[in-house]
Amino acid sequence: MEAGVTFRRGDYSPLVLAYMGDAYFETLAREYLVGDGNCKPSLLNDRAKEIVTAHSQSAMVDRLLPLLTDEELAIYKSGRNSKSAHRSKSASAVEYRRATGLECLYGYFWLSAQYDRARELFLRGVE
Repeated sequence: MEAGVTFRRGDYSPLVLAYMGDAYFETLAREYLVGDGNCKPSLLNDRAKEIVTAHSQSAMVDRLLPLLTDEELAIYKSGRNSKSAHRSKSASAVEYRRATGLECLYGYFWLSAQYDRARELFLRGVE
């Protein structure tokens, strides 16, 4: 990220935030799994899939909602309520929308350089 970039919520649509958040969330998952020690990449990939699926992300939302600030909750809701042309084949519509909201929140964390907050919530969500 370019030094000095100021994030303003209106600069990005919720689906653009979710796009960025999807990548950032997966990076946090991989970092978390690698932190457990060295193992085969195929095992790491299998474990990562358990964390980054819409079903798992939706379950994580339940654990995180009580911890969110008002601003974070508003950003989550903007992502959850966004209309996307894409649909998940392996998750319900509700799970998919909740996962999109979570990814939107993580895109916000990335673009606003709130890395510590993102990591804190990620760890609380996977525990």
